[in-house]
Amino acid sequence: MNGSRTKRGLALVCLGVAAFAANADMLDSVRQSKKLRVAIELALPPYGMTNDKMEPYGSDVDTARLLAKDLGVELEIVPVTGPTRIPFLQTKKADLAIATLSISPERAKVIDFSTPYSVVQIVVAAPKSMSIKGYPDLVGKSIAITRGNVQEAELMKKAVGAQIVRYDDDATLVTAAVSGQSPIVSTATTLLQAIQAKSPDRQIETKFVIKTFELGIGIPKEEPKMLAWTNEWVKTNRSNGKLGEIFKKFHHAELPPVSQ
Repeated sequence: MNGSRTKRGLALVCLGVAAFAANADMLDSVRQSKKLRVAIELALPPYGMTNDKMEPYGSDVDTARLLAKDLGVELEIVPVTGPTRIPFLQTKKADLAIATLSISPERAKVIDFSTPYSVVQIVVAAPKSMSIKGYPDLVGKSIAITRGNVQEAELMKKAVGAQIVRYDDDATLVTAAVSGQSPIVSTATTLLQAIQAKSPDRQIETKFVIKTFELGIGIPKEEPKMLAWTNEWVKTNRSNGKLGEIFKKFHHAELPPVSQ
């Protein structure tokens, strides 16, 4: 009889442990493990880059380092490309994504976003010799983008009559632009700087701005404690100027106002 009760007691304990594990919040798990895995793009200057020693640096890298420090845990950088940022969150390969993720209704269906911590401006660029002032001038022309970026939907809607050429990552897009394989590109102004630096003779310039996007920290769905903590962290570090300092250090400009 006592043995039977003992078995039932153990079974209830096991069920309780299983239920706790199933409902455990990421914030608690990260604090217990003392490690935070953050997905970052390391081929998008000046947000994410690597130096000659293959050490990561950039504004998103410094943002992740500050966040991990304030959380009291070790930072583990998980390198990603544009198309893999969200899947890495969904498959639990990363806890957060600080990877130039612009906030959009479509993305908000599959992941949560913190309040904006930074911004990115998306432009259409081409050699100085090409006359392009707006979407109508793209009719009959090819325009290159990185697959999965937010301007893809914008271009499909407004650049009617243009052919959109999709590259799998930013590094391939840069190569195509620098070589002249894709003379017209749509990308962030920061990546455009890298293209211009690698091909000054091509005189690639901004033709027009598509949109200014606010960037949020990506968080898996159903992680309310992590979302609340991250929102408070962003608010605090925007108010005390630390996020502004990081932005100015790498972008050489003041952090533009963003929504709360």
